[in-house]
Amino acid sequence: MNKRQIGTSELYVSELGLGCMSLGTNEEKAKNIIDRALDAGINYLDTADLYDFGANEEIVGKALKGKRDQVILATKVGNHFNKQTGEWFWDPSKSYIKEEVKDSLRRLGTDYIDLYQLHGGTIDDPIEETIEAFEELKTEGLIRCYGISSIRPNVIKEYIKRSNIVSVMMQYSLLDRRPEEEMLDLLHENNISVLARGPMAKGMLSDQAETKVKQKGDQGYLNYSKEELERIGGQLKLYTGDTRSRTALALQYVLQHPALASAVFGASSVEQLVENLHVSHAAPLTAEDYKELQKITKPVIYEKHR
Repeated sequence: MNKRQIGTSELYVSELGLGCMSLGTNEEKAKNIIDRALDAGINYLDTADLYDFGANEEIVGKALKGKRDQVILATKVGNHFNKQTGEWFWDPSKSYIKEEVKDSLRRLGTDYIDLYQLHGGTIDDPIEETIEAFEELKTEGLIRCYGISSIRPNVIKEYIKRSNIVSVMMQYSLLDRRPEEEMLDLLHENNISVLARGPMAKGMLSDQAETKVKQKGDQGYLNYSKEELERIGGQLKLYTGDTRSRTALALQYVLQHPALASAVFGASSVEQLVENLHVSHAAPLTAEDYKELQKITKPVIYEKHR
């Protein structure tokens, strides 16, 4: 599988990344999915301390025992949680980040994290303090690089100006093209890579699109109505067939922009994982196809989340 550099870092990640939030709590099942992903050439695994209140990191850590050197391991911090009560609150303080990283390292069974990401963020955060925490963790050798997981343009722009982030994880798909309007080109110009989450738009761009739209589409998706989603689904069929699945098309689209390092998808079964792997054998997406796909869907701008 092709690999792409994250920003100016020494991290090279597979074009497809495995988001671990959907793995569930069955350790054997999760290990099978991770093993299959590694065998297919995926080397980027993305988790977070908040997922199942630390249990997800533990499951990922156990699955990677003896294989740590094969992966670029990413996790996230910033949600101060209490496993016993199931409560959490936003805490981007330096003290919390520097303390919580120790717990993540213990749960993951490793002595370093390749990519440590701030799991959110607002413009009212103590941003300089947060950056100090990440920079100190780099100096201490506990993390190799850091980034932010956010869809807020104003927050991302502050980190571009004030920090050494190498990546931004953001929701991006054919149905959520908000990053195209003001983020992708800016990040690329600043040598910061994008890790795209949600490339399947809750399954509405997958090979099971019709079923997912019926199940989840009553409320629409972003500013698309159910009727629009059904119409788009029909038009996208023109770009699929024997040489390209619907899922492959969705992944190819988000990977087209040069700012993209990896399209990060979730998988709750080996079968779901394999469906996403078909992109490796799909017919290439041409520049003309890319422009035509943009005519089918519509650009959306960030309004509420700034």
